[in-house]
This record gives sequence, C-alpha cells and structure tokens, in this order.
Amino acid sequence: MSISEKVKKGLLTNSHARSIFEESRLLKKKYGDDKVFDLTVSSPTLEPPEAFIHELRKVILNPFPGMHRYMENAGYTETRRAVAIELEKETGIKFDWNDVVMTGGAAGALNSVFKTLINGEEEILVFAPFFYEYASYIDNYGGICTVLPTDSNFVPNLVALETAISSRTKAVIINSPNDPAGVVYSEEILKQIAEILEAKSITLKKRIYVVSDDVYHKFYYAEKNLPQIIRYYTHTILVRSFSKDLFVPGERLGYMAGHPDCEDIKNITGGLIYTLRTLGFVNASAIMQNAVRPLLDYPVPLADFQRKRDYLYESLRQIGYSVTRPEGAFYLFPQLPLKDDLAFADELKKHLVLTVPGSIFKAPGYLRVSYCVDDKTLEGSLAGFRRAMEKYNR
Repeated sequence: MSISEKVKKGLLTNSHARSIFEESRLLKKKYGDDKVFDLTVSSPTLEPPEAFIHELRKVILNPFPGMHRYMENAGYTETRRAVAIELEKETGIKFDWNDVVMTGGAAGALNSVFKTLINGEEEILVFAPFFYEYASYIDNYGGICTVLPTDSNFVPNLVALETAISSRTKAVIINSPNDPAGVVYSEEILKQIAEILEAKSITLKKRIYVVSDDVYHKFYYAEKNLPQIIRYYTHTILVRSFSKDLFVPGERLGYMAGHPDCEDIKNITGGLIYTLRTLGFVNASAIMQNAVRPLLDYPVPLADFQRKRDYLYESLRQIGYSVTRPEGAFYLFPQLPLKDDLAFADELKKHLVLTVPGSIFKAPGYLRVSYCVDDKTLEGSLAGFRRAMEKYNR
C-alpha cells in the first residue's frame, strides 16, 4: 500500500464530498454555467468589495522595507492589535494583542488549536449537524470526535452534553451561526452550556475548553447582538476567518484568540504559535494581514443575503419541504421526505441542481442548500426541487 491506512480511510469517507465539487465543474462544462444550479458553495460567489481592492492596491504599490520577509510567527503586531481592539468593541472583553494569533484561514487556526489542546485520545465534543472537516482535524492529532444530538430545530441537547462529558473530554466545539443549518444558539443555551462546562470542570478536576468557530459571525439577521459563548465562558478559544465576510476564501487569512481570563492563557497562546510553526503554516500572509487591517469592521450586505434566504425559504416551503428558518450563515437545511439524502441529491442532480447531502454533516435525511449565489441560480433551481419532491412524495 503506497499511502497510509488513515489517509486511505479518509479518502473513502470524504469521497462524496469531493465528488460534489468535481461534478459541478464537469456539469457546467457539459451543459453551460447558466444551465447548472450549483447550491453547494460554502463561500459567497460575490467578488471582494471595492474597499478590499483599494487596500490591497495600497499595500502592493507601497511596500514597506522587509514586507515580504518572515515576521513573528503570530503575525504583525499592528494587525493583532487592531483585531484585539475590534474584539473588545464587539464583546466588551478587554483583549490584548498578545491574545491574538493570525493564521492561514480558520482551517489553519482549528488545526493549531486541536494540536495544542489534544493529549492522546482525548475527546472533542461536537453537536450534529457540523462542518464535516472537524472530525479529520481532530483525528490529525489523535483525538476522538464525539458527536452529540440536537433537537428538531438543531438546538443542542444539553442533557446529552452533560452525560457525554467525562475525564477524556478536552473541549466542546460551538459553531454558531452554524454550518450547515444556519441556526444561532440563544444566549440562554450558551449560558447553560457554560454552566455545565464549569461544573464538570470542577467535578472532574480538569479544565474543559470551548473552541468557538465563529466564521459566520457577521451573517446574523436579527437586530440584536449575536449571542457568543466567549461572553459567558472564559475558557474559550475563538476562531475566525476573513473568507466569508470579505469574500476572499482563496487568500487564506484568519485568526485565533484566547479569552484573556482563560486559565493558563500564556501557555495556550504559546502553544498556538508553536503549532502554527510546526504544522508548517509558519505565519499568515504578509500582504493580506496589511490589506485587511483597516477592514475589520467592514459590514457584509446582510439585507441582500436575508432577501435570498427569505425567497428560498418560502419557495421550498411552498413546494412541500420542511425547513427551519435560519437566523444566520447562508444555508438552508431542509428535511427530506426520505432518509436517503444521497438518493435525493442524485435525483436533484438529474435536474442539474447540486446540493450537499446531510449525511456528510452527520444528519441523514437533510440537504445543505447554499443561498449565497446569484438570483438566477436560486430561481432556476426551484423546478428541480419541485420535480424531486413530486417523485418522492407521492
């Protein structure tokens, strides 16, 4: 065998996820871009805002001496300080620039966090449905991904959480707004999670951490402030990315930040910086760190995303789909009239509508449908959704 058994198993497990994106390319080549309705995308199809292009041009045309050399592994002090100031304005928590580490996107951050935290076969708890790469990231460092249930509206089952926590538990992942369901955990739920983790940490005489995956934090459609676990639980490590809100996923820039009152914060931050280097990321892009610094509070066009959400939500409901109205992110997660989401996704594909089966997110019987695409794609997909529902709902 030329490759490791672990990688071989990973290839088999993620084969359907990989094939979805390859099929999109092939179908568009065969039928034309305007005939294929691709709702699998996990980042808006919008181009970056003009403000980003302006800042990028300034950086490139006015380089400072040594800009393209190595920097401190954690990133530029100026950028980390700007992030800390923005986090304080947003959360009310006084972050120091030393609490912030710039990374190669949220994926790079999550890998650094898990490598820093996991010791042997410790467990990371995650609520289904969840971003499918979590399990692979955790497995990279010998950890165990333990999946916990949610209710019919994708709200965490707190009894299951309390029961699952053991001496092997190292952390809980909180992803709100959630990929793929778009659910936002309420302040009440987050406070209860914090209380459970605090009590269990005392009982077990070990610290249980929260890894807060906040990549969709700017995609929240309520008028009130987004509820955030870091406000209620000090032993939280925040992970974010600029991929979604500035529409630059290919530039791979994000950051991680430990709560300043987190137990052993200096060692944790040191571990994050060390793992960033030893995992081979070394440091985040110099150009990107300078380009995004003035754009940390840049607003996303929420009204347009909300309009798309409402249009697709109402349209699918009228066709007959059961779907929870999401409060955040840019996905719908409709329940299907059958458990076999792979078969349903294949049926949609016959009508050139591409979606992601819920099984990939540990939620069989659902589909992830992305609405961060142009209106014509949303409108054109409805005929396929209607035909698939008619076939399986007779």
